[in-house]
Amino acid sequence: MFAPGCLTAGGVAAILSSMHKRAIYDDELHAHFVTFSCYRRRRLLDHDRAKRVVLGVLNSQLASRKASCVGFVVMPDHVHAIVWFPVPGQLSVFMQQWKRLSSHHISRLVRSRLVHYAEKMGPGDPFWQAKYYPFNLYSEEKIREKLTYMHENPVRAGLVAKPCDWAFSSARYYEQGRSVGVPIRWIR
Repeated sequence: MFAPGCLTAGGVAAILSSMHKRAIYDDELHAHFVTFSCYRRRRLLDHDRAKRVVLGVLNSQLASRKASCVGFVVMPDHVHAIVWFPVPGQLSVFMQQWKRLSSHHISRLVRSRLVHYAEKMGPGDPFWQAKYYPFNLYSEEKIREKLTYMHENPVRAGLVAKPCDWAFSSARYYEQGRSVGVPIRWIR
């Protein structure tokens, strides 16, 4: 350890800062449970058109990377998804593009068609909170656990009575075999 008085305030701050950095492990072919939020957890995804943009960009990014989506839920202030890539090292670029493109398209939608909706956004505020939070899913059990957690989100938030009642989730695919607008694929 360090001798008393040898560590400066800046040194302590650097050590504490490094302890709180999130690590992203994307060097194995695990599925990834990802979460990202609207800036300051504002309900910027209350409007269904905004949710559809998020899912449309998810679709295009999955296709461009030959990735798979195991499940998702788009909530009024955050998004959860389980994604898998056939090649390691794809997650960061995928997430950057998903957030960047959806932010761009939603901002354009708000300016052109949903002007009253723009009041929820401050001038110059970003659409998404910085960063995203990944969790590697290394077993089928963990995938099922996170899928259940995701699908129960709208119920816990009081938005619907049953998971399959929420239109912006993969729950209907799993519970009723219905299309959910994003191709869902179970991985092994």
